[in-house]
Amino acid sequence: MAKLAIITGAGQGIGEGIAYRLAKEGYAIAVADINQQKADEVVNNLTAQDFPSKAYYLDVAHRDEVFNLVNSAVSDFGELAVFINNAGIAFIERFVDTDPEAFERLIDVNLKGTYWGIQAAAKQFLKQGKGGRIVNAASLAGVEASALQSAYSASKFGIRGLTQSAAKELAKEHITVNAYNPGIVRTPLRDGIDKKTSKIKNISVAEQQSRCLTEIANGREATPADVADVVAWFVSPGAEYITGQSIMVDGGMRYL
Repeated sequence: MAKLAIITGAGQGIGEGIAYRLAKEGYAIAVADINQQKADEVVNNLTAQDFPSKAYYLDVAHRDEVFNLVNSAVSDFGELAVFINNAGIAFIERFVDTDPEAFERLIDVNLKGTYWGIQAAAKQFLKQGKGGRIVNAASLAGVEASALQSAYSASKFGIRGLTQSAAKELAKEHITVNAYNPGIVRTPLRDGIDKKTSKIKNISVAEQQSRCLTEIANGREATPADVADVVAWFVSPGAEYITGQSIMVDGGMRYL
């Protein structure tokens, strides 16, 4: 039976890239997403390549749904090996104009959703008694805060903190907890960020993207596959001794 990897927010973008990458590594993939149609499309693509997978509806803001996801996926595929807290949302707005409901929803999804994911995965790993791997989506914005992204930056700084705390608690149980810090990755989420940012700055989307590109040392935006390669390493035997870390995947925009 294939090892089970649960990936939240796997219906598109980075999560979809991680799903394909880990499927190639021999994992059965639980594709969890709030967009059922997108999750189904990813599963259709995976099963067409004979990769075991199943789509699950999930709103990570709801703790019970996260725990139910773990129970369902384990029932469908067997023991959990990897849990990827990838689901997240973003909005662009001036600090003084931020809508309270938008802020609360972002914190519920990004920060609380990651907390529940770590908790649910850890409880399952402890039950199984064989250790496991948890990987969280942080961000460049969680290393150096971004203007117009106050809520997003706060949530991603928080995720790095959760990653370190959980890593310290769970290490003795052979459970590693790490994070990836993407820079500019061309995804639907990034398209929305560029569109709103360009509107606030009163420049074209093309100009916004061009300005960002000048900050990337290796001269190109990241792809979901670039991030997925880092995740694949985090869950590999070669990263058994690595925990509590967050790795930049930004083409040299910033250095820790």
